[in-house]
Amino acid sequence: MIDWSTCPAVERDPKRVSGAWLFSGTRIAVSALFENLEDGSNAEEFVEWFPGVTIQQVRAVLEHVARSAAAA
Repeated sequence: MIDWSTCPAVERDPKRVSGAWLFSGTRIAVSALFENLEDGSNAEEFVEWFPGVTIQQVRAVLEHVARSAAAA
């Protein structure tokens, strides 16, 4: 399981979006990124479709996942 609390691009507030991990400053769940990637979209498309999320946030999330997988 990934420890999202150490990723600066995301935040969690139990009062927002049922406490899901969100891209900081948005109401967009991090899980939406992975769902879209699984469906064949890319990072650039994702930030077009989800205003408020930056390409830097997407890259930070993907790098965080890669580091977490390497440490496992």
